[in-house]
Amino acid sequence: MELLSTQHLLKEAYDPKQFRSIGHQLIDLLADHLEDSQTASKDVVLPYKTPKEELDFWQQHLQSDASPLDTFKTILQHSIHIQDPRYMGHQTATVAPIASLAGLMSDLLNNGTGVFEMGPASNALEKLVTDLLSSYVGYDSSASGILTSGGTLANLTALLAARKAKNSHDVWQDGHNGSLAVIVSQESHYCIDRAARIMGFGDEGIIQVPVDKNFKIKTDELEQHYKNAVEKGLEVIAVVGCACSTATGSYDDLEALADFSKKHDLWFHVDGAHGGAAVFSKKYRNLVKGIDKADSVVIDFHKMLMTPALTTALLFKEGKDVYKTFAQKAQYLWDSPQSEDWFNSGKRTFECTKLMMSIKVYVLLKTYGTEIFEQNVNQLYDVTKDFAQMISKRSNFELLTEPEANILNFRYVDCTLEQDIDAINTVIRQQLIEAGEFYIVQTTISGQKYLRCTIMNPFTNKDHFSALLNEIENIGNLL
Repeated sequence: MELLSTQHLLKEAYDPKQFRSIGHQLIDLLADHLEDSQTASKDVVLPYKTPKEELDFWQQHLQSDASPLDTFKTILQHSIHIQDPRYMGHQTATVAPIASLAGLMSDLLNNGTGVFEMGPASNALEKLVTDLLSSYVGYDSSASGILTSGGTLANLTALLAARKAKNSHDVWQDGHNGSLAVIVSQESHYCIDRAARIMGFGDEGIIQVPVDKNFKIKTDELEQHYKNAVEKGLEVIAVVGCACSTATGSYDDLEALADFSKKHDLWFHVDGAHGGAAVFSKKYRNLVKGIDKADSVVIDFHKMLMTPALTTALLFKEGKDVYKTFAQKAQYLWDSPQSEDWFNSGKRTFECTKLMMSIKVYVLLKTYGTEIFEQNVNQLYDVTKDFAQMISKRSNFELLTEPEANILNFRYVDCTLEQDIDAINTVIRQQLIEAGEFYIVQTTISGQKYLRCTIMNPFTNKDHFSALLNEIENIGNLL
């Protein structure tokens, strides 16, 4: 009897008719959500609750009777609405709907990418996508790339490749010997620091170079930091450039970093997870001038390129470098560990059973072409400059620096004492997210608190900026 019940549940779970019915209802629900978000007819961007309140709700919901559609509706009601133009928080893509449909297909097909037979279309599409992106970076046909799950994993993989290429000792075969180091900006993403520590570099092996007033790495101090490292007995293997920094959106001078790397025979890596998308823009491509000289480049499709997370490209100027990084035997997967098989991506990445993430980018490209990426980057960067001008015209606000990208830092300064500014901006931000009408974040730069906006939605405009600034002023005046 129990077996029959189990079989009944399995048949129900895999029933195509039920899938069709629920699927149509879900698409209608999400389409309505998209329409409501674009017209800003929803009351809130973030339905704020404390962590305990949220957990308590879902513990009770799990025990309740609810249809699949009701469950989807409830999840939607309890989620932050990134499609809303009043969302100006983290660097998360406003996903193009066609790319999310590609994600649905990927999930149902469940094709891996590590081995060709498990993902024939997936591997081919990944090569097409990474080859196209490599051409926009400025690489030639000797380049090669992979897609992987996020910038953190991509940056770690790039540093592993740097160690394989530049370390005088073969760590992969013989284990650690000596102290290695990497040169980074003080504004580099924390994942670079994390990757270096995972690789055993330690505190001394992470050489942080100060930034200038515009938060770009001081290239005139590179030589001294390199010299100091060598005198300590460190073997410097790589330099990492920001394109752009996460906190401030500032682009490092990539050409200067490339020249320095070449002079000392160092691996040059560009962390372009966020701002590398500028390679698609004729208007803003000058920001990444010199990126074609990098040995490796990371660019997230799930930031400004309208793709669901996580979809990150890691590109190598010389494709053979990535094969060397993970050279090992796995007879049950492939016969020859030495052969450079682009169609067996497990040879080139941490991941074996990897999602069919290439489909999300490919469908975008096939439907709209690369022009959609250029338009999105231009729109986001242009409107952020408009926002900066609006802030500069209000005496109650202070702009940290003129934006190069779509990242903006500012603060409310209508306070008597300097120490009050940090406290009041912290309270302003908390009250904003609890009210839920806007979503922005907060950061600490040079020891001071700033409100931070990243404009990710192409439909965010001056009206939204004006309403946000008015609300901040209202809260500030009450405080």
